[in-house]
Amino acid sequence: MHPRSGCWRGRARRQMVVGKPRQQGMRATRQIMNIHEKLNYVEYPAKNIAATKHFFEATFGWKFVDYGPNYAAFSNEGLDGGFFTSETASTTQNGAALLVLYSNDLEATLAKIKQASGIICKDIYSFPGGRRFQFLEPSGNEFAVWSDT
Repeated sequence: MHPRSGCWRGRARRQMVVGKPRQQGMRATRQIMNIHEKLNYVEYPAKNIAATKHFFEATFGWKFVDYGPNYAAFSNEGLDGGFFTSETASTTQNGAALLVLYSNDLEATLAKIKQASGIICKDIYSFPGGRRFQFLEPSGNEFAVWSDT
């Protein structure tokens, strides 16, 4: 049961998929498991769940499952999670954790984010080990993208 919406998101929200395809072109044989005391799920507020879903679908190809009008879950994106209706936003400025995505082509990912109406709040900069930038999605939540190339 989701603590904010009262909706059940299902067991898949807390599972990690392991395994690999048996042969080329076949679906993976999947063993689903939870890992004790490891990061498992993340939740973000969203002022406009529809706009947030559209942004992540258009930019990164994410798929969502709606659990009522106030909650949308995503999975198989590195870490499963969801967005719940709220007037707040998660930003580093207000002390929130920052989730960081990886990209093989930082400039191409930045262009896709801009095209999908994301706002770049910190342009590409270098740090020891790579480069990254930070952006706001339509509900105002801050994310980052990094690359080691």
